[in-house]
Amino acid sequence: MDQSIDTGQRRPNRLIHEKSPYLLQHAFNPVDWYPWGQEAFARAKAENKPVFLSIGYSTCHWCHVMERESFENPAIAELMNRWFVNIKVDREERPDVDRVYMAYVQAATGSGGWPMSVFLTPDLKPFYGGTYFPPEDRFGQPGFATLLRALAQAFAERREEVERAAGAVVRELQEAASGAGPVEILNQDVLVHAFRAFEASFDERYGGFGKAPKFPRPVVHNFLLRTFARTGNERAAKMVLTTLESMSRGGVYDHLGGGFHRYSVDRQWHLPHFEKMLYDQAQLVVSLVEAFQASKNPFFTRVARETCDYVLREMTSVETGGFFSAEDAESQVGPEGEKPLEGAFYAWSKDEIDGILGPEALPVFCYHHGVRPQGNVDDPHGELTGKNVIWVAHSVEETASQFGLPAPQVERLLTEARARLLAARNLRPRPHLDDKILCDWNGLMISGLARAYQVLEDPRYLEAAERAAEFLTTRLWDAEARVLYHRFRAGEVAIEGYLEDYAMLAQGLIDLYETSFDVRWLLFAEKLTERQVEVFYDEAEGGFFSTSGRDVSVLVRIKDDYDGAEPAGNSVAVLNLLRLAEMVGRPEWAHLAEQTFRFFSHRLRELPHALPQMLVALDFALSPPPQVVIAAERDDEGLRQFLRVLHGRFLPHRVLLLCDEVGRQALSRKLPHLSAMTKVEGRPTAYACRNQACERQVTDPAVLMELLLARDLYE
Repeated sequence: MDQSIDTGQRRPNRLIHEKSPYLLQHAFNPVDWYPWGQEAFARAKAENKPVFLSIGYSTCHWCHVMERESFENPAIAELMNRWFVNIKVDREERPDVDRVYMAYVQAATGSGGWPMSVFLTPDLKPFYGGTYFPPEDRFGQPGFATLLRALAQAFAERREEVERAAGAVVRELQEAASGAGPVEILNQDVLVHAFRAFEASFDERYGGFGKAPKFPRPVVHNFLLRTFARTGNERAAKMVLTTLESMSRGGVYDHLGGGFHRYSVDRQWHLPHFEKMLYDQAQLVVSLVEAFQASKNPFFTRVARETCDYVLREMTSVETGGFFSAEDAESQVGPEGEKPLEGAFYAWSKDEIDGILGPEALPVFCYHHGVRPQGNVDDPHGELTGKNVIWVAHSVEETASQFGLPAPQVERLLTEARARLLAARNLRPRPHLDDKILCDWNGLMISGLARAYQVLEDPRYLEAAERAAEFLTTRLWDAEARVLYHRFRAGEVAIEGYLEDYAMLAQGLIDLYETSFDVRWLLFAEKLTERQVEVFYDEAEGGFFSTSGRDVSVLVRIKDDYDGAEPAGNSVAVLNLLRLAEMVGRPEWAHLAEQTFRFFSHRLRELPHALPQMLVALDFALSPPPQVVIAAERDDEGLRQFLRVLHGRFLPHRVLLLCDEVGRQALSRKLPHLSAMTKVEGRPTAYACRNQACERQVTDPAVLMELLLARDLYE
């Protein structure tokens, strides 16, 4: 039986046949759920019933709450089954469906989130929506049962009015998706405007941007660190370094097991929402290693290493090498059947810690990590009352001074204490693991591990990235049909890929090539990008649609234009186009990138902080990047010396190629100037080139660095 479902003595509904862990969690609800598909649509039309659409994901805390309160409630389920055709969607499997109805909910209510609850006409047009609804009327908000009655009555008695309003909504969504505004001229002024927007919202004391709750948004780090690299503005770097340090010392970071929780409910990064998402780990690893390259502070490499180790230990499939999607915020604390609690796996009472640590380590650990007898969190829901979330309340130096101990002894005591607590924590019931493997998020994780290997030189990270790449490019790519698939779970490959799948996997393979120099990864990235252009590019207006347009049940074909917790597919795609134009000799792709910038130019000028990852691509595009070519064999020690120098500095504005025998044969037809690049006197030799014109060859890594640092990237 699938680990995601609990049978008990209940009868299953149609979701029992699905692979999504989220849908399987609802497979024994008394609700007559359908998956998104023609069977549900046909019934709604045949019976002339409205549709209730519920969208969420398996590690979503409030999705669990609404399930327990409403979808497992027989009385509420009876109302749902009587008046509606009920459809359940996993937003991580069907981001295309989620994106359309989220746009509606945000426009209608001013906010959005999950669980998302949307009521549709039989032809799938939305007429009412929101997020979480309590089961009964509460605090001026209608309860779910009240809402069901009112909307069923409205649909029955004012059908024409409902249909007319829903049709108008869809027309507005389609109009919004059809164009991004007038074309604007883009230059460095846009980058300056974006920097000022982030500077204005920066939290000087605790890092991050805006007020609580605070979410990691690594795309902002990407933009600010490149601003620092381009201009030397140390303020840009400081905002990133402060944010990453505050997050890594706060409770939003798992100090025992590594990895970052989803977000902090407070300004200080102290009390997290405890779920862990693969895309956060992947992107934050890149932020951390880039922060080290920019600052040389080893604190960032330690946290990057711990985060990579967490992913390899807890989120990697032993069978396939792919990376799992997420771990839940909730877990069991008592006997089977007791309600799971958010944070139960991670939080501690003082008595629990007292019973595990010895007298030497206990006071040191409690002082350093802010453990209090009464607990150290103010939990508005009361589930963590009396508990402690582990965070860094005092530095090692402050702790050493407090106890009159040498700092190395304090480090040793803390390391041993954390190991003992981790061993004890591992005996607790673990949170639910969403073990589906998503192509786009795996692409991000391949990038994260490849970039981590460049700096940390831990072979496990490169091996894990290559194994995942091997799995994705063989199991999720149909070579005959030239189709990339989005999801793998329990042996099943399903759901044709979206723009994000093609773009993020291609990005991961480019980063993997620049790490391992196995040219097949670069050529596969080129193949994916060719297909991506064929399927998703808008020849008329520029930019990429998120979907192929073949699924007519998705009412609006959207071009995603928001770099949020995950980067937008367009932002990743345009930077890939620019990198590959230089790396495989595809100048026409630089033109497509330019057309994409044109399509989003109004958005970039008016709301640049909405698209920081696309600004990273614009930054790259404003001047042709230097192309560093190293003539060497992959096992040359001299190559490793060059790479240590290159990876030891933050140099984002360059592409890197290896001209070994295999690479020369594979790439010289695309880049003719490579054929003349050979070793000098048998020694690995580097060439710094631009527009296929190269400076003198260099055999000393330090001289290469001087050339790159002396180069004005925005001449």
